[in-house]
Amino acid sequence: MSNEDHVIPFEVKPLGVRGRIVRLGPVIDDIVSKHEYPDAVSALVAESVAMTAMLGTALKFNGKFILQTKTDGPVSRIVADYVSPGQVRGMASFVKDRVAANPNAKQKELLGEGYLAMTVDQGQDMERYQGIVPLGQNTLADAAHTYFQQSEQIPTRLRVAAGPLLARGEKLTHWRAGAILVQHLPSVGGVSPLPEQMGDAPEGMTPEMKEDDNWVKARLLLDTVEDHELLDPSLTSEQLLYRLYHEDGVTVYPAIPISRHCTCSPEAVESMLRNFASEDRADMIKDGAIQVVCEFCSTAYRFKPADFA
Repeated sequence: MSNEDHVIPFEVKPLGVRGRIVRLGPVIDDIVSKHEYPDAVSALVAESVAMTAMLGTALKFNGKFILQTKTDGPVSRIVADYVSPGQVRGMASFVKDRVAANPNAKQKELLGEGYLAMTVDQGQDMERYQGIVPLGQNTLADAAHTYFQQSEQIPTRLRVAAGPLLARGEKLTHWRAGAILVQHLPSVGGVSPLPEQMGDAPEGMTPEMKEDDNWVKARLLLDTVEDHELLDPSLTSEQLLYRLYHEDGVTVYPAIPISRHCTCSPEAVESMLRNFASEDRADMIKDGAIQVVCEFCSTAYRFKPADFA
């Protein structure tokens, strides 16, 4: 199978584990190349898009999944969304001087204090659902683990990676991103995925908790996945899953193709500008025209002030 731009659901039935693996190549390269982000910011956007694709494809209805951060760090905002079926985009807001001042900053330092919000939008006739977890000097993957633990109470393990690769014989780098997630969801009648309490603890003491052995095995195997395995274009998703779970047997389901999208258009931007007061539009005029640049795809739109007379 092609190893580019897809999400593959899978299941390890003997362990009561289900999961998804994401591999993004040209799609994430296209998203990142639309901007002149520093590599550290590009990596954050790429990881966010990979996580969004993985979580968005789990929706059992046509809708939108939105992942966004708001923090006090050098990268103050990240927005990535998934629109059924299989369309993604992403962007970031950051302070150039603060990012440049610490080129080797880790993800926690770039994000700083703030929150991660995950929103499920089922359309105009349905209520939105949003889960918010603090980042608190955590990575995006750390915050996602907290979300699943607190909001869904499902044992979950997640690995995500992103980075530029130099293709053989080429001078330009190409961005890739990958992610893999497993959750303990045994079938009806199986062992409970939640930790078991061992006996009665004396008052004032925390009872000893014992995790299900199948879940322990599944997550420990996932923890062996390295960044280069998620990014290597010569290693297919099926090969990686076989490496991890061949002992118990892994069932792979049809891949979900992923593509880049953007909702901007000349008509949409013009409609947005018409909602501004004439005084505000006058302040936007530069060199005799109103120019709007899309934050997601960097497409520039120019309009004549007379168009809004």
